Amino acid sequence: MRGWKRWLGTVLLTVTMVALGAVTQTSVAGAESNGGVRVMPLGDSITEGTQVPGGYRIGLWQRLAAGRYTVDFVGSQFNGPGNLGDHDHQGHPGWRIDQIDANITGWARTQNPRTVLLHIGTNDILQNYNVAGAPQRLSTLIDRITSTVPDADVFVATIIPLANAGQENAARAFNAAIPGIVQGKVNSGRRVHLVDMHSKLTTSDLIDGIHPTAGGYDKMAAAWYAALQSVSGSIGQPGTGPTPTPTPTPSTASTIRGVASGRCLDVANVSQANGAAVQIWDCNGQNNQRWTPTGAGELRVYGNKCLDVANMSTADGALVNIWDCNGQNNQKWRLNSDGSITAVGANKCLDAPNYSTANGVKLQIWACNGASNQRWTRV
Repeated sequence: MRGWKRWLGTVLLTVTMVALGAVTQTSVAGAESNGGVRVMPLGDSITEGTQVPGGYRIGLWQRLAAGRYTVDFVGSQFNGPGNLGDHDHQGHPGWRIDQIDANITGWARTQNPRTVLLHIGTNDILQNYNVAGAPQRLSTLIDRITSTVPDADVFVATIIPLANAGQENAARAFNAAIPGIVQGKVNSGRRVHLVDMHSKLTTSDLIDGIHPTAGGYDKMAAAWYAALQSVSGSIGQPGTGPTPTPTPTPSTASTIRGVASGRCLDVANVSQANGAAVQIWDCNGQNNQRWTPTGAGELRVYGNKCLDVANMSTADGALVNIWDCNGQNNQKWRLNSDGSITAVGANKCLDAPNYSTANGVKLQIWACNGASNQRWTRV
């Protein structure tokens, strides 16, 4: 048992990272670079990943890794979960085209992207900011990018749907102008490419009428990936990067859902880091919600991290984390016929305490009492 030393180390590391977060973003981001093709995700909150941190960048990164493309996401911003291998981006929630345009020269000179993924214009519509002039502002922004980094491929997306009917009509009018803008740049020798993003999503893919659900963001990822593959050199050559870590297949890995809450067992935040807290969250089928029971009684996520009872594992209320698998009793679990999951070393049950239907509730082990917040199903 790693005991209180491991717990204290985790706390101190977390506090240090929070305190230094704004200062160390660049150095942390740089450490993620694998020296590959520099790709800048550029835009507003849909690039940043509002509602689903990391947004489309999660699915895009996973596709690039599976294809063994060597790619380096670049930008001055940094966010997203652990299954997003590179957290850099240039997404700014609430920003309009003119605000991106006012800053792009500095960003482009600093980051020197080889490829730019541009999805912008939604906030011009939402803020009713001279909507008629939005296409011209977009054209000016594209010119600014291509003049600053003339060798870059710039992928310009139509903006995704909006749930409000009036705003959606304005979005469609804005989108209708984009193919002509892009073609004009192509005719003048610019490396600009159109991505029809609007048709890939519907309003059912939106979580709040504006931002996509996890599934909606993944549809965006698929559209970006297909567009990038169609342009030679924009993401380098496939098969040259490292072989990705195998992900458990559906036949061995499954989602574990709380009966009382309908929420899924989920690894929060930096999900491949030792000591990451385990929570319940909306089920979205991501890898951090897929668990594999092993013959040793372990529950593994990402194939190589184990569900672990941290600190004092026999005490009621002990938090559950993921940690390197070492076969200790605090990592062994028994899936019972009544749907409960018992920590073998502690003889306590996996429990969603307090407000068990709320997103982000941290999991604990507690005395087994057969309550519904201790019952789970595999789906």
